[in-house]
Amino acid sequence: KRCRNYYEILGVERDASEEDLKKAYRRLALKFHPDKNRAPGATEAFKAIGNAFAVLSNPEKRLRYDEFGSDQEHVSTGQARHYDYYTEFEADITPEEIFNVFFGGHFPTGNIHMFSNVARDAHYYPRRHRNERAWTREQEEEENRPQNSYSAFIQLMPVFIIIIVSVITQLMATNPPYSLFYKSSIGHVISRETENLQVPYYVDKNFEKNYQGAELQELEKTVEKDYIDYIQTSCWKEKQQKSDLSNLAKLYRDERLKQKAESLKLEHCEKLSSLIGMHKGG
Repeated sequence: KRCRNYYEILGVERDASEEDLKKAYRRLALKFHPDKNRAPGATEAFKAIGNAFAVLSNPEKRLRYDEFGSDQEHVSTGQARHYDYYTEFEADITPEEIFNVFFGGHFPTGNIHMFSNVARDAHYYPRRHRNERAWTREQEEEENRPQNSYSAFIQLMPVFIIIIVSVITQLMATNPPYSLFYKSSIGHVISRETENLQVPYYVDKNFEKNYQGAELQELEKTVEKDYIDYIQTSCWKEKQQKSDLSNLAKLYRDERLKQKAESLKLEHCEKLSSLIGMHKGG
């Protein structure tokens, strides 16, 4: 408490080197650490030692302290004059953190609890000021936050375009005028036959209003072509199925499969032959 400046607290000369400061700090910090020294005032002494080292070990702070700080004194009523270690040139790192830098969070004897898991390093790394840390967090949040509603709209524009195009396509899409099969979902529930090949197909209730004369003839030609394509595809599938069963029967010498292959009817192939005959006859 009687020390007037940081040099006296560490017990070094004003021209003390960095190594001198480190040696003085190691010796005093071990001696006055509150977990080891239970004497009254040990905690304040430990803080003063850490603060003194933090300032003097930083070249810029030390230069400023030598110029402005060493002559400042604090006067307390009824007490001796002594330097106020905490009003000016306060360190940006706590005494515990400084101790942890030197000793890895514990005394060499291992009887002191760890303050933090900081790697052993004798160099001083100042902490950023609380306001600076808060400003940095706010800046990062601001950068991550969408700039405004316009930028958010631009980001969602591709999604809007896809939705709009899909809706327009569905609105513009019209149902085909006929189906080869009964489809109540689109209204094709009325049965008809083409005039030429008597191909069955289904239409809606408004079909006769829209298709008459030449238009109806052209439409029925399309119906017959689609029907023949369907019958041809179905006939090929039937033949392929029969061929596969016959091959399996031969491979496994399975009489049951052989009988099934022989009994398999080619219904669509028969329809195709009938249509071809009608076409030639027509």
